[in-house]
Amino acid sequence: MKPARTATVFTHRRPAETAGALKALCDTAEELGVTLLFDAEETRKHDLRPGSQCFLVNAEISRDVDVCLCLGGDGTILHALRVYANTGIPVFGVNFGEVGFLATVEPDGLTDEFRRAFLGDYETLALPAIELTDERDAWLAMNDVSIHRKPGLRVADLAYQVAGDEIGRVRCDGIVVATPAGSTGYNLANGGPVMAWGVEGYAVSFIAPHSLTARALVVAPTDTVVIQNRSQEEPADVSVDGRPVCEIAPGGAIRAGFLGGVGTLAQMPGASFYHRLREKFGRLAT
Repeated sequence: MKPARTATVFTHRRPAETAGALKALCDTAEELGVTLLFDAEETRKHDLRPGSQCFLVNAEISRDVDVCLCLGGDGTILHALRVYANTGIPVFGVNFGEVGFLATVEPDGLTDEFRRAFLGDYETLALPAIELTDERDAWLAMNDVSIHRKPGLRVADLAYQVAGDEIGRVRCDGIVVATPAGSTGYNLANGGPVMAWGVEGYAVSFIAPHSLTARALVVAPTDTVVIQNRSQEEPADVSVDGRPVCEIAPGGAIRAGFLGGVGTLAQMPGASFYHRLREKFGRLAT
């Protein structure tokens, strides 16, 4: 990758935890002549003031930068991947979250790691996404889409079709449709299949199915999944990467399709999905 001259910065919602890293980031940017862009939310969050030559405050989110630096967990990194979807701009994540499965580096020796980010000393991985559509809107999910019953109401009655054929109908708490990157999240908690990064396809799994025969399925990338709400009375909530976006009315439906090469994730040379899987989930088990 070429050396960076401009970079967007996103951080998670607890600014005190990233204050030291942010100072190291600004110092390194100033040393290397890189301009950091902070949007209005980041400016307010960190109480940034104009005056330094190394950063711009209250900046518009630009799609004309060389790299995006994320100081946060997977939620922050997913936000950045959606912002820079289909641009080829790498997202370089520093893990300040609980798991940080998508993070490029851990928050140790950050001055050296920030130098690597600005000098382009990393590899990139193309990540797929799920395009979710209903009759009015469309959303992009880098991790997963979840359709689940509303709190306090009865269990959902959901059916799903693949390539025009109904595969199953189950009373359950919900359904998750996950990319390979998202297969280690909600999908894994459901007992769904873990898919290595680079797999072409996406997974469908059930949340607390009221059935002994409900099974998860890996769907081919060229096939569309249609999820129908078969309830006559209860709507179902829909979330994209953990954020509520809409609901499916009784008798309504929503469509999910696979999109390849949408996000660009920075990773260290030689990084392995399987090593990351063992390190992240082995750590949680200790």
